[in-house]
Amino acid sequence: MKVLIVEDEPLVAQRLERLTREVLGAELHGLHAATTLDAAAAQLEGTDVVLLLDLRLGTSDGFELLRRAMAEPWSTIVVSGSVERAVEAFELGVVDFVPKPFTAERLALAFARIRDRVRQIHTRFLAVSYAGRVELVPLESVVAIHGDDDYASVELLDGQRRLHKRRLAELELLLPDDFLRVHRSHLVNLAHARGVSTGDGGNLVMLLPDGRNVPVGRAYRERLRERLL
Repeated sequence: MKVLIVEDEPLVAQRLERLTREVLGAELHGLHAATTLDAAAAQLEGTDVVLLLDLRLGTSDGFELLRRAMAEPWSTIVVSGSVERAVEAFELGVVDFVPKPFTAERLALAFARIRDRVRQIHTRFLAVSYAGRVELVPLESVVAIHGDDDYASVELLDGQRRLHKRRLAELELLLPDDFLRVHRSHLVNLAHARGVSTGDGGNLVMLLPDGRNVPVGRAYRERLRERLL
């Protein structure tokens, strides 16, 4: 596991570093620290890392980096005294919110949630890349999500598509129960599905609002059947 600590208070950053080393032990494969959002962004570019993020960094707001993290292959643990912003942080997809002051046991629990992707509150938005910026898309406007190599293609109600930098397997764990994996390459929002039909060769397909359909894989049929009963 690679970890980046984003914290501008030296004593807190040192404590986070020490406890992270103690908690993760041999599981830790890299540990770095940044005191500003710009420095953090420079170290995060193109990497798969666990982000330990404070929400108050001088005059900067950590939510700026948190919104960007949603569109990147990072996992985020907020470590902050701003507990009044915890719900807002969970809505933007953080894995855990660790209030200050923190203990080794509480930090260990947060890392355990990183491993298992145990979510207390599911995100209500997806952060997607569009026209060189990050756009927050409400989940209710998402029809389906399709595998696209190491990325995911997010299909919207208006027919447009957006790119997400997480794989389907990761998104499946982050999304609420309305989103069901029906194929190794497709996640469907059941709130918008128009039903199931038999396609060519007798194979099942899920009907989407725009008249298109996605295949239902054999390994996923039983789960789909259980949801539709």
